[in-house]
Amino acid sequence: MKEKEIERLTKLKEIEQNLYKKGINYICGIDEAGRGPLAGPVVVASVIMPKDSMIEGINDSKKISESKREKLYEKIIQEAISYAVGIIDQKEIDEINILNATKKGLTTSLKELSVKPDIILVDALTGIDTLQIPYQSIIKGDAKAYSISAASIIAKVTRDRIMRKYDEIYPKYQFAKHKGYGTAAHIASIKEYGICPIHRLSFVKNFINNN
Repeated sequence: MKEKEIERLTKLKEIEQNLYKKGINYICGIDEAGRGPLAGPVVVASVIMPKDSMIEGINDSKKISESKREKLYEKIIQEAISYAVGIIDQKEIDEINILNATKKGLTTSLKELSVKPDIILVDALTGIDTLQIPYQSIIKGDAKAYSISAASIIAKVTRDRIMRKYDEIYPKYQFAKHKGYGTAAHIASIKEYGICPIHRLSFVKNFINNN
């Protein structure tokens, strides 16, 4: 690994290293993918990485190409002490709203971990049920904390794979390309074909053709 990359990862792990120095052993990073799209689920990932983990290329998932995310995903899940995902579908998003759905996904993923974390680092969310585990909410945490970056990659890859499967079921909408986000092409397909079962009704009502 190049020296510059070691420096970058060391900086990305500063928050965790300070916690390890205080005697904390298990740090869980949590992040979500899919709060903004017009279709599909929101996915929340929880991951506990080993103290000495230094996977080359780990970063905020939005800064990494899809092919690189897939490779990093495999490395992360192989190395993780424990990881889990919470998946909340579009129907429940419509029922309880996207923020509450994200919070529910977080609690769901935490319950699935095989190891109980000592502390949780989460990207921006507050007012969450962490099963009485202490947590720190970090704004733009996916770019500031190694374990949140790892969680962001798990969440994004998991959700992208789900959307690629939906693309096979509903090919007219090209979900594999835009993953359900409100691109011009996606909005045009909603106006042409109407909605499909995985669209979030609370998100697409402005685009539905009422003619």
